[in-house]
Amino acid sequence: MHPSLSFDQAPPISVPYRFFLAAPWFGVMAGILLAWSGPDAFASRWTPEALALTHLIALGFMLQAMSGALFQFIPVAVGGNVWRPKLVANVVQPLLLLATLLLVAGLLFSQPTLLSAAVPLFLLAVGGFVIVVALALWQTPATGMTLWAMRMAIGGLAVTVLLGSLLAESLAHGLSVPIIELTNIHMAWGLGGWGLMLLAGVSYHVVPMFQLTRPFPLWFTRGFGPLLLLLLLAWSGQYFLDDLRWPLVAGFPLLLILAAYGGMTLWLQYTRRRKIHDATSMYFRVAMLSLLAFAVSGAAFFLDPVIGADPRSVVWLGVLAFAGVFVSAITGMMYKITPFLNWLHLQRLGAPMSAVPNMKKMIPADAMTGQLRLHVLAVLLLLIAVWEPGVVRLAGVSFAASCAWLGWNLVGAIRRYQGFRDQIRASVLHH
Repeated sequence: MHPSLSFDQAPPISVPYRFFLAAPWFGVMAGILLAWSGPDAFASRWTPEALALTHLIALGFMLQAMSGALFQFIPVAVGGNVWRPKLVANVVQPLLLLATLLLVAGLLFSQPTLLSAAVPLFLLAVGGFVIVVALALWQTPATGMTLWAMRMAIGGLAVTVLLGSLLAESLAHGLSVPIIELTNIHMAWGLGGWGLMLLAGVSYHVVPMFQLTRPFPLWFTRGFGPLLLLLLLAWSGQYFLDDLRWPLVAGFPLLLILAAYGGMTLWLQYTRRRKIHDATSMYFRVAMLSLLAFAVSGAAFFLDPVIGADPRSVVWLGVLAFAGVFVSAITGMMYKITPFLNWLHLQRLGAPMSAVPNMKKMIPADAMTGQLRLHVLAVLLLLIAVWEPGVVRLAGVSFAASCAWLGWNLVGAIRRYQGFRDQIRASVLHH
């Protein structure tokens, strides 16, 4: 890894921001959909509402935010040169947005034509994104486990989208494929091979840097990604090996390494030198506690088949993974990246350092802390709603409100950037 960050190759500020600004509003849509659907949505993972909600978060919130972060992170943190970032972002982001809306509507209203229309758009958008990003990641002279984790994550994204496209076409045209097994594999690669692999790789870099912890131990960073990849391949083997014990054989070690990553990150936070408790580090703590809860719950469902057989148990795991782990971690990251980007790009305008405002001025701390509290409340309500259907609508409204507040905070940060930018440009012209 580069010991320092390389700012010269950072893309125009509009590149990550167009993704960041879109992400929260998919969360708002998910919350509104849940409130509108009511208790039926959480009855099982297979309801049209549950499938639509899952993809609003996975493709709308997560994929938008993670793509935007990669455009920024690859040049700055691992020195990768992303080809024509503005052009690629201008093509990929609207395509992703349209494809996600088509897919979600197709799942929600059981419309085969919408599902079929979404598939080529996804293959085009994600295919283009994967090629451009993979080239940047393979051509960089940098080394280190963050880079390897990001390479594996891009592979995980490609596998996830190919499996998802096959599933969407199967639903649209009634192809004879093992839907349940393929869905389990699709979800494992989406959450583990893409989402968690990228989160871990980025956290090796940003947790010590932003949260002032000791670095992740070398044995851990070297082992975690390859082991996760091997276990995902083993989990995928359940389709080919007709053995009912196989998910158990691959499942327990998977849950164990999830718990290891969550526990290691919490331990580093706990033992750090300066006890900072800002919203961004608290968000990461919520994400890691949710990851531990996911691992413990998953193990309990394996060990007690009666609870495990309840269709709501998988919904519980879904809420922990999507709202608890990924929405929390990504929100914390966006709250860290956005002020930093503002500061970086204002500094490049050639103004004296005194004219560039402090990063803390970009998003007020109270606004971030208030939104964090509402998010934690929304996650707790969502978890209660899995078992108590009467709470579903309140949980949906809370989650929508929390995501809207996040969206508003990001819009405010960009407005502040534009205000300071105009002031600096005026003063430079004046002198």
